[in-house]
Amino acid sequence: MYSKKLRVVKNVEVIPGHRLMGLEAHELAMAAAPGQFLHVRCSETLDPLLRRPISVCLADRERGTVYMLYRIAGKGTELLARVKKGDFVDVLGPLGRGYSLPQKGDGVAVLGGGIGIAPLYFLLECIKGIYGPDTDGVSVFLGAAAYTAIPVLDQVRAMGFSVHTATDDGSGGFKGNVVQLAEEVLGGRYPDRVYACGPLPMLKSLGQALGDHPAAEVSMEEHMACGVGACLSCICRVRAKGEEPEYAHVCKDGPVFKLRDLCLA
Repeated sequence: MYSKKLRVVKNVEVIPGHRLMGLEAHELAMAAAPGQFLHVRCSETLDPLLRRPISVCLADRERGTVYMLYRIAGKGTELLARVKKGDFVDVLGPLGRGYSLPQKGDGVAVLGGGIGIAPLYFLLECIKGIYGPDTDGVSVFLGAAAYTAIPVLDQVRAMGFSVHTATDDGSGGFKGNVVQLAEEVLGGRYPDRVYACGPLPMLKSLGQALGDHPAAEVSMEEHMACGVGACLSCICRVRAKGEEPEYAHVCKDGPVFKLRDLCLA
């Protein structure tokens, strides 16, 4: 884990309300895994007091850069949006537990809702590195409220994956959510590995569709205070051996969990 100020090499709008920030971070780029996050201080003052957890969207190990895709959703991210190339940002990370990678030949389904594509983009880059040009067994389902609100869609398609889109308003692809789309495309026959990230209702629907799938992993989106498991601001319920569920820290025990281990109902 690293805690330092990193130089900003990029901070650009990719679609309205969403920005991509690149940081010069050689050691962090080597250490980061898909699904992990960075805890970012948004200003030089104590306002806002808390850091913001932002997923690692890509770690370019050759160039020594790390990228974060974030949605402007409040004061903290509004301040981040004002950061310019050449400025420095105080970052703690990489933090949390990431996705486990498939073996070449495994069938894979990847489902992202809205800004949930952020950690999945890094995962898809890693899968591309494992599978090479033979990506026929990998299906990607991306959704948002509208077609223009799906981040990095063209970049995912450029990797060579089979990409299916869903929108709430029907402005592009399937009209509905990504779980409904995946059900229609896959016919209820989910492959060996399933990966997802998105809002809680999406993950609940996926859990109902998958049942006790042994290798479905999802990244939980939660507000976090400390980012290292020292407080109780990001706890979630997980299944235990006894009758009563236990509690886990999303920041430390996750943010990636096996879907069947989560109590989402």
